[in-house]
Amino acid sequence: MMLGDRIRSRRLELGITAQQLARDAELSPAQMSQIERGNSDPSLDALRRIARALGTPLFDLFAEREEHPVRVVREGNRMQVSAPRGGIVYTRVSPGNGRLEVLAGELPAGAASSDEPWAHPPSEECVLVSQGVLTLEVNDEVFELHVGDSAYFASAHPHRFVNRTDDVVKFTLSVSPPSY
Repeated sequence: MMLGDRIRSRRLELGITAQQLARDAELSPAQMSQIERGNSDPSLDALRRIARALGTPLFDLFAEREEHPVRVVREGNRMQVSAPRGGIVYTRVSPGNGRLEVLAGELPAGAASSDEPWAHPPSEECVLVSQGVLTLEVNDEVFELHVGDSAYFASAHPHRFVNRTDDVVKFTLSVSPPSY
C-alpha cells in the first residue's frame, strides 16, 4: 500500500472527509487530494501535520501491518523520511506498530529538524548523540550534546534539533509511545 493509500485508509477509518483532513492539517483540499492519489510527495512538515490530524504516529503512515514475535529491520530496508531542502533525515530502526519507536537521525551542517520548535501529543523522547555536536532546544532552553551525551524530555514541550556546526551530526532518537 502506498503512502497516499494509507492516509486515505486512516482518514476513512476515522470517518472524516478529505476536506476535513486538509483543514485540520492546514493544507489545501487540492494538496490533500494530490497526496492521497500519490501525485505529490508531501514535505516532512506536511506529513507531521497530516499524522497529527489523523491521530497517528508519522511513521505508521509508512508501516506494513505485521505481527511477529521478532522483527528484524535490515539497514538497507529501513523506512526513511527527509525534510525538503537538505534538512533532517530520519530512518526508522524499530519495525513500527509498537509502543516504542527508535529512529536514526542525521542532520547536515547548519540544518534543523524544523523551522521552529514544536510540540506534539504526550510522548517521552530520549536522544543519544553518536557523531558531532547536536543542539537541542526545549522550552526556549538550549542544550549542547556531544558524542555519548543523551537528553530525555517530554514531547509536549516545544522542541527541535539543530546542527550549528560544519559537520554532519548523527543521533538515535527513541520515542514512547510513538507520536508525530
